[in-house]
Amino acid sequence: MALIAPSMLSADFLALRKDVEMVNRHGDLFHLDIMDGSFVPNLSYGFPVVEAIAKIAEKPVDVHLMIVNPEKYAGRFMDCGAGMVSFHVNATDNPGSLLGFIRSKGVKAGLALNPDIPLESVYPFLKECDFVLVMSVMAGFGGQSFYDSTYDRLDALKAEMARQGVECSIEVDGGVSPANAAKLVEHGADILVAGSAVFKAADPGEVIRRMR
Repeated sequence: MALIAPSMLSADFLALRKDVEMVNRHGDLFHLDIMDGSFVPNLSYGFPVVEAIAKIAEKPVDVHLMIVNPEKYAGRFMDCGAGMVSFHVNATDNPGSLLGFIRSKGVKAGLALNPDIPLESVYPFLKECDFVLVMSVMAGFGGQSFYDSTYDRLDALKAEMARQGVECSIEVDGGVSPANAAKLVEHGADILVAGSAVFKAADPGEVIRRMR
């Protein structure tokens, strides 16, 4: 069964504790998108918000770094309580070194890539990954339409993992909803990140149950 990771960027920041408690009850992970206005043309939250969520989170905190030079900040986010950290393969000159650093702290390490980045860019590092985050929209904005090419990319990634004898999870983020959750799992997804589909619903818990 796939894990459901509600994306906190879509939460109600005037009632954040309520939404954190909802994820504690119904979700499997907290997905936190960190944007710097440089790697992606948007800004999100930083260390204080991540730390505040982690303090009352009863499920692992999954931090997705959409930032340049992620090696400068990965350690700080782990100190804030991140149990999983992913960064974009094209955001640093030495992905392997950063993956090793994250894992040395007992935190799960992952590589992320946008739909316009060739899958082959992560292949040399698969044995050093705990998970790969396949973006099914362009990173940086919520509410985008799902890229149908994601299914073929998942198939290709699963095939390459099998060829290398690698066992790591596949996470999908962007436009994920009850309408495509089952198909994504059929194509190899292990973790489904959903923002608007969960938090904009009248009953977020029911949406998570439908996705399962």
